[in-house]
Amino acid sequence: MSDIFVALPPATGGCVIFGKNSDRPPSEVQEVVYQSSQDYEPGTKLQCTFIEVEQVTHTYAVVLSKAAWTWGAEMGANEHGVCIGNTSVWTKLCHPGDHNEKLIGVDFVRLGLERGKTAKEALVAITELLKLHGQGGHCCEDPNFGQWTYHNSYLLVDRHEAWVLDTAGLFWVAKKITNGTHNITSMLSIESDFDLSSDGLQEEAEKAGLYKPDQGDFNFFKTFHSSFSGLSLSDKQQAENRLEQGRQLLQTLAKPGEFSQHNMFQLLRNEASSINFSGELETMSSQVSVLQPKNGSMVPDVHWFTGTPNPGLSVFKPFIFCEEPTIGKVTISPAPEGKPTFQSVADRRHMLYKAHEKGRELMEGGSQTGKRLLQTMKSLEIQCVLDVSEYLQNFDKTKLDEVNDLFKDLTESEVKFYR
Repeated sequence: MSDIFVALPPATGGCVIFGKNSDRPPSEVQEVVYQSSQDYEPGTKLQCTFIEVEQVTHTYAVVLSKAAWTWGAEMGANEHGVCIGNTSVWTKLCHPGDHNEKLIGVDFVRLGLERGKTAKEALVAITELLKLHGQGGHCCEDPNFGQWTYHNSYLLVDRHEAWVLDTAGLFWVAKKITNGTHNITSMLSIESDFDLSSDGLQEEAEKAGLYKPDQGDFNFFKTFHSSFSGLSLSDKQQAENRLEQGRQLLQTLAKPGEFSQHNMFQLLRNEASSINFSGELETMSSQVSVLQPKNGSMVPDVHWFTGTPNPGLSVFKPFIFCEEPTIGKVTISPAPEGKPTFQSVADRRHMLYKAHEKGRELMEGGSQTGKRLLQTMKSLEIQCVLDVSEYLQNFDKTKLDEVNDLFKDLTESEVKFYR
């Protein structure tokens, strides 16, 4: 379950802003990793979370926020300014406990980022792989969520446009977004107003007994939508409420036409709407990306990640693609021996997670020490935003090597502050 947002002009001052909260089991640590661009020989195989697929001859550099047990990513960005996030959706084709191993949603996110120079290219890559390999398999390492086998929706964004992709088994539809604001959550959202679809969608749905022509215009949501009873959710935590609350918050914050990175931080930290989720699931990591206007500017995009749970008690740290970026070690999880057993959860906490865990306990406790720590971390984030803003305002390409160690230095400093 996740909430994913995009703001495009005229809602912004010209940039495109992407944001996602990844809501997952509290035992699932997310790491922030960087993978450089790579070249491969034809015929090379790629091992994803469960299965192998054909590798392409060139992949793009990516920065990812990912569950430490998967190959794929909950969310991320690539060197060309493409951002993708996925969210679980339950459809009439989902079968709890069906763990036949295929590609899972997070695999498609990473594959799309590594192969797509634009949001549309990433969409094509994902849907072609879906057709070839299908989707399915364990979607969570924690055995308490052992019945989790779901399908996926995606928000794919670049500096020109965004695409929403809804899937149900091998079926899919996609809708293009070119202006304003949009959000998705853990339910199908596209009805009849789609721009692209899987081959023979209506006919194949009719063959599968899911649609009859006398029902009227084909509606993807009505044909495939289902609900999941495996979680105890309050009314405000229900997907329908989070979708509406997210939509209202986006519209409210975007009214002046100056929706900003700060506004996306605010939105992801909103607890009243359950967008900042807590309960059986928690928001385990967050991303905000600011993609620069399509005006020929050389100013780089900035991608902000927490790498820790609860954005209200976490710090967004910036990553900028450059010649030799260094992600550092403190957001990289240890690698336990062997594959996940799905019978227990391996300890995958990285250094930043462990340090934040101690700090978070203080901040949640409400003591004076905890309040001071929270204020200190907020101040550090504000100063970091100001520093990055100044860097961008005075940017020229000879300064790009100044940010090689930016994310590394900030995460290492954050660990020291919690200590």
